[in-house]
Amino acid sequence: MENPSSGSGQPSLDHTLETLGLAEAPRDHPLLYPGVWPSDSGLLDGGRLLPLDRLVHDDRVPVLAVGSNASPGQLRHKMDEFGIDSPIPMVKAQVTGIEVGVSAHVSRMGYVSASPVDAPGRVRELFVTWLDARQLAVIDASEGVPLANGNYGRAWLPAPDVRIELADGTTLPGAFAYVNRHGVLHGGTGAPRTHPGQRALLTELLLGSARLRELFGVTPEEFCTRARADWLLCEQGTRLFAEEKLVTASGLERYLRVQGA
Repeated sequence: MENPSSGSGQPSLDHTLETLGLAEAPRDHPLLYPGVWPSDSGLLDGGRLLPLDRLVHDDRVPVLAVGSNASPGQLRHKMDEFGIDSPIPMVKAQVTGIEVGVSAHVSRMGYVSASPVDAPGRVRELFVTWLDARQLAVIDASEGVPLANGNYGRAWLPAPDVRIELADGTTLPGAFAYVNRHGVLHGGTGAPRTHPGQRALLTELLLGSARLRELFGVTPEEFCTRARADWLLCEQGTRLFAEEKLVTASGLERYLRVQGA
């Protein structure tokens, strides 16, 4: 699947996540959400990101990452929690039809996460993670998929509704994505807002809502600290988004309904 060694037969330190600036996980540093993404496709193998020898992995499940699941540090964190050390191919793709919106829930990890939204004609550079069965189960669990009241459902986004083109010109027949069951936040016009990064997002949300400031404080740092310390407070924040009519549909709910998620 990869060439993990340098010419000397020893692993190249240049491929370590630390050297590449990819090691930090938003789960540990919520204001870094969605984390640092790789500059190109690679194989996440333990604490390294190695070259790939192919972009399509038919023995695995393609999952489109729009938030921190495109961060090697975050993926490693999630897998380490369950003792899974098998490699994960991460493939850069040009994706048409999807924009990165803002989930209408407050995560217990201390941030407000990303969620895909329907955006016909919009082209974004995103990552496809190719997961085996155990890895998929871990990511599903981290997104709340198995829970009736979980934040996300996993939906298949088919071509041609969503076009996913890889660097070699290959187009995929579709990919899974995690669609928020709560909906997404809008920016005041009713249309889904885009995710500008955690610090900018929290600054805007706190400025716009006195009730949110009462719950989470007046700075992004306070927000993250309070959210990480109190899951009931996170649920209050999620309800507040709906009560203040900040929530709209992502446009992708129809794919969840097709699969009964």
